[in-house]
Amino acid sequence: MIVGAGANIAVQVGDDGVVVVDTGNGQLTDKVLAAIRSLSKNEIRWIINTEFDRDHAAGNEAISKVGRTVNGNPAAVVAHENASARMAQAGVADDGRPFNTYFEHARDFPFNGEPVMIYHDDGAHTDGGSMVMFRRSDVIVAGDAFLTTTYPVIDAKNGGSVAGIIRSLNRILDLAVPSKFLQEGGTYIIPGHGRIADEADVVEYRDMVVIVSERIADMVKKGMTLEQVRAARPTIDYDLRYGADSGPWTTAMFVEAIYNEMKATK
Repeated sequence: MIVGAGANIAVQVGDDGVVVVDTGNGQLTDKVLAAIRSLSKNEIRWIINTEFDRDHAAGNEAISKVGRTVNGNPAAVVAHENASARMAQAGVADDGRPFNTYFEHARDFPFNGEPVMIYHDDGAHTDGGSMVMFRRSDVIVAGDAFLTTTYPVIDAKNGGSVAGIIRSLNRILDLAVPSKFLQEGGTYIIPGHGRIADEADVVEYRDMVVIVSERIADMVKKGMTLEQVRAARPTIDYDLRYGADSGPWTTAMFVEAIYNEMKATK
């Protein structure tokens, strides 16, 4: 797990080469490559994008050109087809976009002696998200479906939804295995942003999202306006942990996203 260059980056190394999950915001690519080279001198073969956002994928072009496939081409970039389409709409250069896309529920391939499982996060942070599980290593790279730093970022304009976030968190819980008889330890889970986590952390986060969503859904059923819902502070018992009054994603924005979704599905 490499941190500090935007979204978290995960690296799998072995005799077959290197897999890089997400490439960061592109501003510290030299340092990211140095960190990868400190782990392995083998070729970077694959890049997997969990999201199309720049903090996850802006380093694609530079890192891909450093790597090589077995055919001698730049390292292949993999993502869900919706992520590639969103990048094309945003004007991302061809060399920075995924051309190894998948459209089905999941995709897998063997690498470095273990199955690499890619699952589509259908309508979680966006409609193009993926989570990656390294099955033998017992590591899940969750992308922005799971964060330890803030409330879930729901990009409704790009197909995101709180219902999708909950589905993805439940999938992580289906895949993760605790250590011995407790939820602590066991499967490592790398969030899109924040510290490394385990199943217990995801349980707490999933429960928080479900509880807040149900509170807001109940308020919508009562006919409350968005202003009234905000004033009722449905996130009050979680704000010290996940809340923010300013920045790119605030508590008010989180509440509004859920309110709009519940209003539309009422």
